[in-house]
Amino acid sequence: MKKTLVSALTTALVVGAASTTFAASNPFADVPADHWAYDAVSQLAADGVIEGYGDGTYRGDNEITRYEMAQMVAKAMAKSGVSDADKALIEKLSAEFADELNNLGVRVASLERNADMVKWNGQARYTMARHVDKDATATDSHTDEFLFRLEPSAEVNSNWHVNARLDAKINAAKDEGNDGNVSLKRIWAQGNYDNFAVKLGRFGSLDNDSVFDTQIAGAEVAFGNKAQAILGAGRQSFSGNGGSGSLQGEDAANHYYAGVSYKDGKAMAGISYHTLNLRNSSEKNFREGIAKAGYRFDKSTALNGFYAKSRKYTDSKAAEAYSVEFDYKGADQMNAGTWGAWLAYRHLGQDATQFSTYDAIKTNEKGWEIGGNYTFAKNIVGTLRYGNAKQINGDGKAHTYFGRVQFFF
Repeated sequence: MKKTLVSALTTALVVGAASTTFAASNPFADVPADHWAYDAVSQLAADGVIEGYGDGTYRGDNEITRYEMAQMVAKAMAKSGVSDADKALIEKLSAEFADELNNLGVRVASLERNADMVKWNGQARYTMARHVDKDATATDSHTDEFLFRLEPSAEVNSNWHVNARLDAKINAAKDEGNDGNVSLKRIWAQGNYDNFAVKLGRFGSLDNDSVFDTQIAGAEVAFGNKAQAILGAGRQSFSGNGGSGSLQGEDAANHYYAGVSYKDGKAMAGISYHTLNLRNSSEKNFREGIAKAGYRFDKSTALNGFYAKSRKYTDSKAAEAYSVEFDYKGADQMNAGTWGAWLAYRHLGQDATQFSTYDAIKTNEKGWEIGGNYTFAKNIVGTLRYGNAKQINGDGKAHTYFGRVQFFF
């Protein structure tokens, strides 16, 4: 094979992947500016795909060995940000030189395709929180925690993916964790079609962003796009966290839910209904209805909230929960210097927010929360929250100071 053929094969790759359409300065004495391959050869050299010879020549008319060509292909395979067409060309070249690439210790195209089908995302974060009882009627609580989370997603085909969440935690205050064990929190297969989606496995149930911050082992189906109807059923294990109020001490329950929602560019709204069949409680069925709404006024401001009410177990205050939050801008983890702030009022009755997701206002508390976040550098985000709360059932008052730094990858 001659290098003139190599240039022809790789020109499309290099031009497509280059960050500029201008060729680099002439790196080879024997490739004049008016040569037909000048732009391709110069850019190949600038990108580190070819290196030429020690005497500063390219020797474009000389024959090269298959190993020399394989080395060029290997460098091309290592390039990132190439187009789909360029990836196809790389795969063809790597298939042709598969034996040489294997001998060079480079993964061949088929393995690269498989690797591309698995995406790894996650975060490492540190959380510090202080919940201070202002009246000394209860014990203060402190949180110092490191969390390492992996969230892989593997492509099965064009419609189906397998997803998971793995967590490992360390109590920073005592420098102790779970002895290096990683907890598999979620694992599910998800199929997405034009007007239909299905989840099978262990996943976050409907409304897991507010009052059901748990996992359900079962199935969920959704119909529609902007307007959706959602049905779900499965077994919910409380994993040692028996919730609050009427669910305190429960081990597991059958969880069924149904909901409808609507989302467009600015507005969202939805209602849902949950029922849990309990074992230990004298009340064998826990039922709750939830309504949500939100509106984005422009790129910087938005308002959102929810209202939830459970079947009356204690009193009406404990059975109700609601939140109203005003958001201004918001930290974008990809863009350093972006920031956001919010102000919220929350009332979190213990029977209506069994597994609350909120950090500054706790279950069985009502009060104001103010917070903000900031992106220090790409994929590094800091968050601060302050809550000034009062007990719903009781006279206690509390301040909560919350801080978190997240490193995304």
